[in-house]
Amino acid sequence: MARTALVTGGSRGIGAAIAIALRDAGYRVAANYAGNDEAAQKFKAETGIPVYKWSVADYDACAEGIRKVEAELGPVDILVNNAGITRDAPFHKMTREQWNEVISTNLNGVFNMTHPLWNGMRERKFGRIVTISSINGQKGQFAQANYSASKAGDLGFTKALAQEGARAGITVNAICPGYIATDMVMAVPEKVRESIVAQIPAGRLGEAAEIARCVVFLASDDAGFITGSTLTANGGQYFV
Repeated sequence: MARTALVTGGSRGIGAAIAIALRDAGYRVAANYAGNDEAAQKFKAETGIPVYKWSVADYDACAEGIRKVEAELGPVDILVNNAGITRDAPFHKMTREQWNEVISTNLNGVFNMTHPLWNGMRERKFGRIVTISSINGQKGQFAQANYSASKAGDLGFTKALAQEGARAGITVNAICPGYIATDMVMAVPEKVRESIVAQIPAGRLGEAAEIARCVVFLASDDAGFITGSTLTANGGQYFV
């Protein structure tokens, strides 16, 4: 019987690539999204993957959304915490709202999604938690004190929770992508993109599908002895 995977922020960009890759690997997949109804419905029509709307920053909405997914697709065995936002500003100009919005989605959202699923995974003696962090959670980035803090927090969460889940058959891992050719990155001016690529030894941006393949591996039975790990996928831009 196929396992069920839930991908947050799963209708666009890296999340969409992850959802499609998991579907192609034989999983039942649900894609969560927060706000772009048009993009979500287009994704559903093109892929056949059901979409569910709620904000990961809202614990109660997460719990209710998870209940709906599980009622329709079965118990969630694989959770991919991919949803994330940016509100960039130099720290001296950063507002409390910019800080709180990013922490609420990128860090609190990981708790909000994982917590309602944890006991079920423990009872079934199987689970895969994969959180998409960032190169900037590892090295920091100018004008991203909020984002870098949230993504670094995701790594601490991963290492701590892995120790709790190991004996219950639950693995908890993180992936830190570098710069990926998503719509957001491709929308920046060409000279800016060129300056980014110049810092990447591989000489190119990453592809969303490359991150998706990392997720498929970590979700598989073959990765059962890997937990508390951070998989770095950045073309050699930053070494840990």
